[in-house]
Amino acid sequence: METIRDNVRAAIVAMTFMTILCGIIYPMGITLIAELGFPHQARGSLIERDGLAIGSELIGQPFDGPGYLWGRPSATGPLPNTAFNPTTLTGSSGSNLGPTNAGLIATVGERVARFRSGLGGDAPVPSDLVTASGSGLDPHISPAGAERQVARIAAVRGAEPAKVREILERHTLGRTFGVLGEPRVNVLEVNIDLDRTLGRLGGTDGKAVPSKV
Repeated sequence: METIRDNVRAAIVAMTFMTILCGIIYPMGITLIAELGFPHQARGSLIERDGLAIGSELIGQPFDGPGYLWGRPSATGPLPNTAFNPTTLTGSSGSNLGPTNAGLIATVGERVARFRSGLGGDAPVPSDLVTASGSGLDPHISPAGAERQVARIAAVRGAEPAKVREILERHTLGRTFGVLGEPRVNVLEVNIDLDRTLGRLGGTDGKAVPSKV
């Protein structure tokens, strides 16, 4: 009987200790370290304009206005309400369609035609502009994809292409630690900078930088 009581007591003490350690002390410690050392990242890498959070550096947003940089398509849902939305029933995901899938081929063909109609000419369209990422939430495009849109953005905004390229360069990231990943351009940051530097265009709902997340 005494052995049973001792085992129960030891189990309760161990459970209480591990609950306090893993459920309170460890989370609070990690949260404190994150807040002190990496406050921007700990709070979601939010991007603010006029004191209002309008997005995150880590999650893309849909843009279709000709005066803005267009990002990757999203497979999380149809525009405008569920694309790039990780809270929908589908959540973060790709299309799961293979390269020989007839539906994917047709969709990519439509996207290529749309880009070419807005960009002019029959030059190749970088693949990241017409295919969704594995997460469906990618906030970046390739430098080649951004460069392909310079002429359109400059024409709509009445700016020199060189000025648009300067903005792109400010928001182009190189490989992490010089070796990991590929160079990339943050679409939301570029569009905010376009409005700040060249003047804000009217409209919302994907045609301009949204006023809220």
